[in-house]
Amino acid sequence: MGVTCSQTILKQIANSRMRLFVTGGAGYIGSHAVRRFHEAGHEPWVFDNLSTGHRAAVAGFPLMVGDLGDERAVTSALATAQFDAVIHFAGAALVAESIQHPLNYFQQNTSHGITLLNAMRQQGIDRLVMSSTCTVYGGPATDRVEEDYPLAPINPYARSKLALEWCVADCAAAYGLGAIVLRYFNAAGAHQRGDLGEDHSPETHLIPNALRVALGQQPCIPICGTDYPTPDGTCVRDYVHVEDLAEAHLLALERLVPGRSIACNLGSGSPNSVQEVIAQCREVTGHPIPSLVSPLRPGDAASLFADIRRARELLDWTPRHSSLENIVASAWAWHSRNPAGYGEPQPHPVPAPKFPSLRRSA
Repeated sequence: MGVTCSQTILKQIANSRMRLFVTGGAGYIGSHAVRRFHEAGHEPWVFDNLSTGHRAAVAGFPLMVGDLGDERAVTSALATAQFDAVIHFAGAALVAESIQHPLNYFQQNTSHGITLLNAMRQQGIDRLVMSSTCTVYGGPATDRVEEDYPLAPINPYARSKLALEWCVADCAAAYGLGAIVLRYFNAAGAHQRGDLGEDHSPETHLIPNALRVALGQQPCIPICGTDYPTPDGTCVRDYVHVEDLAEAHLLALERLVPGRSIACNLGSGSPNSVQEVIAQCREVTGHPIPSLVSPLRPGDAASLFADIRRARELLDWTPRHSSLENIVASAWAWHSRNPAGYGEPQPHPVPAPKFPSLRRSA
């Protein structure tokens, strides 16, 4: 990489209290990161329009309700306090929806991101950690993907995120912005306390939908294709625990380099097939979770997982919670106690699931 920080500088940064402006901080990944920032001694302030985020997920933290599309609101919010850095989670992230409404996605993910960058520059804030996506790689010809692999996004969601990545890189070169762009693979799981978790509408992710079957909220889990060139015929993906993602944001914050924008993959590095994930959900819940084979989805790669060597080396990051057992057990703890998500607490306690011991992922 050619980018290093001395241990002395890292210690000084890690020991200094920072006031953080966290866009989309009331969302699934953002709320876990907000808690982690607070645990590390920082002061996170959340800016969220609550269209997909949840006020309850950031209870106790400063929350400014506003939209990144409102330039005046963003500028005013950033001027509220002296912020040391921006953590940018906000955006839209449904591939199918992006195909139907591409302009909405370029507006929310690209245009609104540029509004944020302009407001940051006006306020003299030159440190940014940005969430992005592995979909910027398109359908790569290799299973394990490195950051330098050719970028070939195949849908508006991915293209809108990549457009902002490019804009951030240009701002780093022109204005001295220090940025790290984190390309997530498949975020999953929930906080080990069981009080933060995944609550999307609509829900499109495999694990929460499988657990919905165990809760009696849907009849079966669809499996889109069983004849891929993989060991069991189903897609293979890289699932990374949301708490590991939160930790990566904290570490990235401590390793920003002025004038550089650096991309890092975030995954477990240990992929699992759809069948393996469903089997683990059955084991944790004790429910048969019936499945239904559905047609292949156009554009789905057979296998895709992260090469995380750069994150290990640059961020000193290890996905400690990202074994499949830990991911599913933590997700079940959240969903079984909160079957309606943040909207309706469970009136009676649900027996706590058995958690496997934490083990380090490969």
